[in-house]
Amino acid sequence: MQLEGKTAIVTGAAQGIGAATAREFIDEGANVVIADVQDQRGAQLADELGERCRYTHCDVGDLDHVTRLVEKTCDWFGGIDVVVSNAGINQNAEILDISEADFDRVLRVNLKGGFLVGQASARKMVAQGRKGVIINMSSINAVVCSPHIVPYAVSKGGLNQLTAVMALGLAKHGIRVNGIGPGSIETELLAQIVNTDPAALKNILSRTPMGRLGQPEEIAKIAVFLASDASSYMTGQTIYADGGRLPLAYTVPVPA
Repeated sequence: MQLEGKTAIVTGAAQGIGAATAREFIDEGANVVIADVQDQRGAQLADELGERCRYTHCDVGDLDHVTRLVEKTCDWFGGIDVVVSNAGINQNAEILDISEADFDRVLRVNLKGGFLVGQASARKMVAQGRKGVIINMSSINAVVCSPHIVPYAVSKGGLNQLTAVMALGLAKHGIRVNGIGPGSIETELLAQIVNTDPAALKNILSRTPMGRLGQPEEIAKIAVFLASDASSYMTGQTIYADGGRLPLAYTVPVPA
């Protein structure tokens, strides 16, 4: 098992990619703390994953919440080795329509949350004198984007730079920082859209050379790789798992 004896925090882990990551980490031998604001779903998943998993309520945009998350993790499992900053939200709106409040709300979770969780966890890693790994969940929308997801795209672009600057600043402490940039992944949210709107699915697949949606488990396995010694010489990088979407300069045919 690649993560045996390690303790990991996964934020936004009550569902989707975060939940899949928590499962994969447990399967690879880690202790896992699930952090989310969806208390019922998070607690149910922690119960399902067993004695090496705990759930705690955490608003990643609130420093007090993040501080308690780190303290609880250390109380439960004796320290922190891996952090996956996966919590994220979106608000559909174009540049002329997005409100200041919605812009701030998205950046508070997606970008500030990554900063607060990463900083607090890194401070604990340094204090405990052990190497660590931080993984920030970015998106292909940090590189390419649609005009109707203004704050989301801005937050993910900023998260990529946060990943880079954290990696440089923490390398001397033996802490590696990398990112994952998923493409269109079949999470509960996206499934609701494509299952009710065939045109939306066709539009996504026309920009995906592999011709299918990604699965949360496929992203989770990348997180395992980045959390493990298999990626021991990697830091400051973002891995894009997008079915070939980023290099595509045209659309591909979609079967009827």
